[in-house]
Amino acid sequence: MSESSAQATEAVAEVAAAAQGSWRRAGLAGAAIGVVAAGAAAGVAVERLTVGRGMRRKARLALDAAGPYGAVRGVPGRARAADGTELYYEVDEVEPVSGEGPRRRRIFGRRAPAPVTVVFSHGYCLNQDSWHFQRAALRGVVRCVYWDQRSHGRSGRGAEQLDQGAPVSIDRLGDDLKAVIDAAAPEGPVVLVGHSMGGMTVMALAEGHPGLIRERVVGVALIGTSSGKLGEVNYGLPVAGMNAVRKVLPGVLKALGQRAELVERGRRATADLFAGIIKRYSFATRDVDPAIARFAERMIEGTPIDVVAEFYPAFQEHDKTAALAHFAHLPVLVLAGQQDLVTPSEHSEAIAALLPEAELALVPDAGHLVMLEHPDAVTARLAQLLSRAGVPVAAATVGSHGDTGSTAQPGG
Repeated sequence: MSESSAQATEAVAEVAAAAQGSWRRAGLAGAAIGVVAAGAAAGVAVERLTVGRGMRRKARLALDAAGPYGAVRGVPGRARAADGTELYYEVDEVEPVSGEGPRRRRIFGRRAPAPVTVVFSHGYCLNQDSWHFQRAALRGVVRCVYWDQRSHGRSGRGAEQLDQGAPVSIDRLGDDLKAVIDAAAPEGPVVLVGHSMGGMTVMALAEGHPGLIRERVVGVALIGTSSGKLGEVNYGLPVAGMNAVRKVLPGVLKALGQRAELVERGRRATADLFAGIIKRYSFATRDVDPAIARFAERMIEGTPIDVVAEFYPAFQEHDKTAALAHFAHLPVLVLAGQQDLVTPSEHSEAIAALLPEAELALVPDAGHLVMLEHPDAVTARLAQLLSRAGVPVAAATVGSHGDTGSTAQPGG
């Protein structure tokens, strides 16, 4: 056994010992998790029969260099959450008319009204780069703000979590979004776009700050998200097994989070297996661009296990169904992949049923990361939403910025 293999084995053994009490209670949970792992491992095993570890490592490096997925950058800024957490955001301004600077024009000696700002909130274990294609398409066309949720991407670790060991609440994320809006878009109309946890964040903002929704928000997009009942999602697993998983998973994650360094060593050692699991729960398209799959893998791998543990309980408690009423008077887009195993499309249908004026769009052959898997479909729907919200942006204006088939080219 090589030194690296021995270290990986040692790391896994130590983590297992740390979580032994939780695993003993797992029973069916262990079997259910095994079903997922086995499905991913089957493909990995075939690959290992024909492709050596060194070649796979080189392939990853090649895919990482195939970008520039996630390389689009804007003007950086930082907001401060109520508990002191530093929240990182970037602004993409509208391209100025020839000869004008970035400042707002003056009309008859007065400043023109503030432009519409579209604020994008990403999902769990991702970061603002998950909006790569939409960002490339809308860049310079409409003012956009992209931010990293606390403990994700370039934002700071949650102060409450570091200082008090407190789990994250969806309500806290809604307050974080308010802080970002106050800093990056203190005036003018706002369109809110949220994917998965980001959609829940938008709902929490509405519940906690209804005045902002009433006075400034002119459109909302809820993508691959849920207003509640996530405890009933089975993730494609047998019902009995998933119920057992739910009982023990918070404790297991907590135990793993307390051994973060060891777990990260284990994650690196089992990268092939986790790549298969990530692909299964992110995409439905069989021939998704390998560079896109690797891009998603990097974002998820970049989320430390202790952060994963801190956020997980919030989803089981999440219920923002009542908050949807604050969007009833607005143009709303509700969009989901029809084969999403994480936040099934039925959850989007339930949201749309409570918002009769909303546009419901279900994307065939799409999984949870629908904005990466079928970017043109998502961008076109967002363009239509912006038009409904009074922003003069047509789908033809933003143009095509890539498909995720095996022949796709990155959007720039």
